[in-house]
Amino acid sequence: MARVALILTPGFVDWEYAFIAGTASPFYGIDVRFFSPTTGHFRSQGGLAVTVDSSLQECLDWKPDVVVVIGGMVWEREEAPDIRDFLHASRSSGAIIAGICGGTLALAGAGLLDTVAHTSNSADFLQTVVGYKGCALYQSSSRAVTADRIITAPGTAPVSFTCAVFEGAGLAAESISQFRSMLAAEHG
Repeated sequence: MARVALILTPGFVDWEYAFIAGTASPFYGIDVRFFSPTTGHFRSQGGLAVTVDSSLQECLDWKPDVVVVIGGMVWEREEAPDIRDFLHASRSSGAIIAGICGGTLALAGAGLLDTVAHTSNSADFLQTVVGYKGCALYQSSSRAVTADRIITAPGTAPVSFTCAVFEGAGLAAESISQFRSMLAAEHG
């Protein structure tokens, strides 16, 4: 069974993880677990009270196939958690690393976007990260971008991001297509 780790922080963005958490396990047999650099009780951006009791070290020990950094305003602040070592250790152990919205700031801060095509909320958004050197590889995209086992997406792309995470976890292309079609049906 594929494993997907969702990394949450205080103020995490509700819609960026919902499709992954809500469908991966019950419909596609993917084991999804929640981890945080700050374990304990906190709230989402929308006010949902959660308890995340698994640490980033426990995530490394679990050995997920995909590590997903969910966005939130905390990534834009000086007190953002430093998860560089965790991201590099996860990548070294074979995990695909994914970030959406503010989560892309964590990837940029770890240097993971310096040598691969990527996207985010905007090029200027990533320029706020000290040491970010990937501006030449930035792609202005309304959808998730995948390159060299790195998945990035703007916060407005939770569906394509979920599809990319599912693909990274090894979900069959026909299941991903069915999922995408189901969520796009109201727009057809």
